Amino acid sequence: MVNTHSKYSNIFFRGIAKFIDFIIVVVLWKTFPGSGIFIGIFYLLISDGLFNGRSIGKKFLRLKVINIDRQSNADFRDSIVRNLPLAFPLFFVLIPIVGWLIFFLIFAFEFILMVGDSEAKRFGDYLAKTSVIEE
Repeated sequence: MVNTHSKYSNIFFRGIAKFIDFIIVVVLWKTFPGSGIFIGIFYLLISDGLFNGRSIGKKFLRLKVINIDRQSNADFRDSIVRNLPLAFPLFFVLIPIVGWLIFFLIFAFEFILMVGDSEAKRFGDYLAKTSVIEE
């Protein structure tokens, strides 16, 4: 059981945490030519289930993903569902220019939704029934 009365996370800190996770994706992509993008996408999909609801970026910033229905830390299923809207567009970056544009448009949509939401939820959070809280 988690403390669901914890404060919803700051959008700025969530952005930094996701930026750290995307740096990991890029490092994996560049370290393993050919298959690195797929390893990076796999990391992004499961990242929030790694450390009891924390990706590496969230762990550094003391943020946690919780499943609202179960009142528990996010697991790998929650992580995959909530990160699919961000991971799927990464396949588009393999297409020059147009692919990057599609990626940034989808990413911008997720960001705008998060900024406009009273609980700072993005589309993936609604799909997975999760929320990001500060520890």
